[in-house]
Amino acid sequence: MLLNIYIENVAVIEKASIDFDDSFNILTGETGAGKSIIIDSINAIMGQRISRELIRSGSESAVIIATFSDVSQSALNIFEEMGYDVEDDLFIIQRQITTAGKNICKINGRPAPLSALKKIGPALLNIYGQNEGYDFMTADSHLRYIDAVGEYNDLSIDYKHKYDVYSDIRRKLNDMQDNIQERERRIDLLQYQIQEIEDAELQDGELEELEERRRFLANSEKIRMGLSYAYALLAGGEEEGAVSAVDNVNNSLSEISSLYPAIDELSQRVQSSYEELKDCQYEISNLLDEIDADPDELNEVEDRYDLIRTLSRKYGDTIAEILEYCEKSQNELDELIQFDENKEKLEQQFETAKKEMISAAKLLTAERTKTAQEFCKAVMQEMRFLDMPNMVMVPEITKCDYSSTGCDRLEILISANPGEEPKPLSKIASGGELSRIMLAIKTIVAEKDEISTLIFDEIDTGISGSAASKVGRKLLQLSKTHQVLCITHQAQIAALADLHLFISKAVTDGRTYTTVKKLNLDERKYELSRIIDGNNPSELSLKHAEEMLNSK
Repeated sequence: MLLNIYIENVAVIEKASIDFDDSFNILTGETGAGKSIIIDSINAIMGQRISRELIRSGSESAVIIATFSDVSQSALNIFEEMGYDVEDDLFIIQRQITTAGKNICKINGRPAPLSALKKIGPALLNIYGQNEGYDFMTADSHLRYIDAVGEYNDLSIDYKHKYDVYSDIRRKLNDMQDNIQERERRIDLLQYQIQEIEDAELQDGELEELEERRRFLANSEKIRMGLSYAYALLAGGEEEGAVSAVDNVNNSLSEISSLYPAIDELSQRVQSSYEELKDCQYEISNLLDEIDADPDELNEVEDRYDLIRTLSRKYGDTIAEILEYCEKSQNELDELIQFDENKEKLEQQFETAKKEMISAAKLLTAERTKTAQEFCKAVMQEMRFLDMPNMVMVPEITKCDYSSTGCDRLEILISANPGEEPKPLSKIASGGELSRIMLAIKTIVAEKDEISTLIFDEIDTGISGSAASKVGRKLLQLSKTHQVLCITHQAQIAALADLHLFISKAVTDGRTYTTVKKLNLDERKYELSRIIDGNNPSELSLKHAEEMLNSK
């Protein structure tokens, strides 16, 4: 439920912190006092668009903070999916709008995109205003209400899956039929690419080997010179080489080792060094013999290297990726070449998918028809309580093209008076009738959904007297299972509230300020009198207001 909303610098509201009761909350005040600003602020918390024009004159930004608790499981799931922590069962949503057009949003103190507010908002509360009533006057919205109360979600999911399969196969068939020339062009391209790769006879790891051989061949002369110099130092020439010199050292030490045992270990080390250097001299000699760089080989390696690099630019960074591309291309080529066979298989799959989709659609239609009839009966039952005992509501379901939601076009027809044929709602419902119809619908829908907070913005439009009293009683009934916030101009409704908030505005030093005040019993009596009798209520209206409050 909505515990509190803090509003700062929104239109004529400089600062307001509003606490709500968990049952029936009423907001009243004169026209233009700022009631709609509170609804606008709640809409802003739900991620709806809000104009920069609502920022209070002279301010750089507007801030709205809403605190919720005891939210539905679906809302909890959304919070967790988005990665926001829950502490002490409190959810705090903040939105700041700047004159520069920036939106700064936070959820439980952490930054959040505006899209997160749009996602979580509908799971926290539901706002009914006149726009939704007008929306219901169009048949397009009726199916949404039936699906909202229907207990056939599994059927809807199953149908949607079968429709997606059917649509995917149909798309493939259309593509096959419409792109015959494209198919031939694609076959030619794939054949060329596959041939180009296969002609190269690539081997995995070949590129690395080529790079190594290419580097060797390009530097073969430098390598030869280095090895020759090293060999000359070891073998010697006109001067004694390192191997001969160490051999002389070894002989010298060997001659005296028997006379001076302390140098025996040293003599052995020199002997080992001499043998190691002789091996090194031998290996360098072999390496020199092996260096036989053919100038033509470098050209061949360069050509092969360039070929592979050209293929890599076309088909993949590595030889493995090029070969993988070739394999995929071959599979695609085989599929395109086997066009007729594949087309026949796809057509068979299409017919099967179509039958399964139609079968699932029939089941969905049957459940929708049953639910729509039960829904209309339930609404009529509610309408009898709301002083419209003669209203008849019937669902008219016709078949339409298959879509992701089914093949049903549903319109709820209304007859408000005996003897009249049911007709579209837009042709017969007055403002007062529409308000009561929507309240009846909201009552039924509320029994099915998990949303804990329901907000009614001027649900009393076009009604008075007994009808207004019945509307109030219905809202009071809803407040037993949901938190209800209602903006009203009817004393009969306001008298039933558990919490009565009065919105007023005043001009101070040339500036307009709106305030929100929780009314005590005496203040409620005066406010009800004002609604009944104007700003100067009579003793009679005050007494009537007192009786209304006592008869709750």
